[in-house]
Amino acid sequence: MKTDIILCGVGGQGILSIATIIGEAALKENLYIKQAEVHGMSQRGGDVQSNLRISSDPIRSDLIALGGADVIISMEPMEALRYLPYLNKNGWIITSSAPYVNIPNYPDMDVVMKDLEKVDNVIILDIEKAAKENGVPRSANVILLGAAQKALGIEYNKLEDAIRRVFGRKGEAVVDANIKALAIGREAQK
Repeated sequence: MKTDIILCGVGGQGILSIATIIGEAALKENLYIKQAEVHGMSQRGGDVQSNLRISSDPIRSDLIALGGADVIISMEPMEALRYLPYLNKNGWIITSSAPYVNIPNYPDMDVVMKDLEKVDNVIILDIEKAAKENGVPRSANVILLGAAQKALGIEYNKLEDAIRRVFGRKGEAVVDANIKALAIGREAQK
C-alpha cells in the first residue's frame, strides 16, 4: 500500500487537522508516514501546502515528485489547480467548491471549475454550505476528509477512531461534530 497525498488550501482552513487525522489512522495501521514541512502556515489567509506520504514499506523521501500524487485534498478550488502538475494520471482531486478570494486577481470561478472538471477523478463539494446546513460549521475540513476516504484507501472506521483520539481532549461535542462531518463527506462522495 502506498498513498501520496497533497493537502492544500489557505491558512486557517484546517489542513493540519486533516493531516493529523490521516496520520493518526495510518499509524494505528502500522503504516509508515512522512510529512514534508508545511508551507504557508505563518500567515492566516496565505496558501498552505503539505506532502503526506503513507506506505506499508519504508519511505525514503517526504516530498512528492511531479506526477506522483495519488490524491490532492484541497480546501480551496484554485489551490487544487495550483498542485495539479503533481497529480498522477489516475489520481484524485477532492476539493471544496467555495473559493477563498484572498488575492485581487483571483481567477474567474467558471474557468476554475471547468479546469477542475477536466480531471477524470474529481469530487467537488460545497463543504462550507454542507457544514452550516448540518450544524457543524467548524468541521468543513472533515467533510472534505470524509469525501476523500475511498481515494485515500483508509478504512472509514479507522478515520473515525483517529478523530476520537485527535479531538478527544476537546470534549465529546467536538468529537461528535467531527464524526458527523466525516459521515456527511462520505455520503457526498457516492
